[in-house]
Amino acid sequence: MSTTYSPELKASLIAKMLPPQSVSVRDLARETQIPKDTLYSWRSRALKARQGTQEHLSGGHAERSSGEKFAIVVETASLDDTQLSAYCRRLGLYAHEIAAWRAACEQANGAASAPVDRTQVRADQQRLKALEQELARKEKALAEAAALLVLQKKVRHLLGDADA
Repeated sequence: MSTTYSPELKASLIAKMLPPQSVSVRDLARETQIPKDTLYSWRSRALKARQGTQEHLSGGHAERSSGEKFAIVVETASLDDTQLSAYCRRLGLYAHEIAAWRAACEQANGAASAPVDRTQVRADQQRLKALEQELARKEKALAEAAALLVLQKKVRHLLGDADA
């Protein structure tokens, strides 16, 4: 038995799975009761379509060379946020990509002189993941509290409470 979903629902869920929202497939599957495999399939197709669009906009270069990345970093170094946003839209980029490239450029000369402690990197990655999970949990709790406050206000309003 195959379930059919409306194009509007599908589009809204795909938008939630892609940046900037980037809701995890697992969370979305729990929330909507749509199988994870279906959501992964939709996201995969959307990412492939987006990549095709970026290849078209960038002249067929979805994956940029390090020279191109460096040129973009140099070109955007003096731009303010508004100008950077316009630049990113024009090239089909995200500001966080350029920021990551800039950080990589800044770290390029330091990498050869300082040996990498893999155990420290792994520990940092685990701590970062734990902090991100805690932040997500707290954001959900905050959203729930805000929703409860709104509902409480509506109930007071409906009951004609003078304190509302």
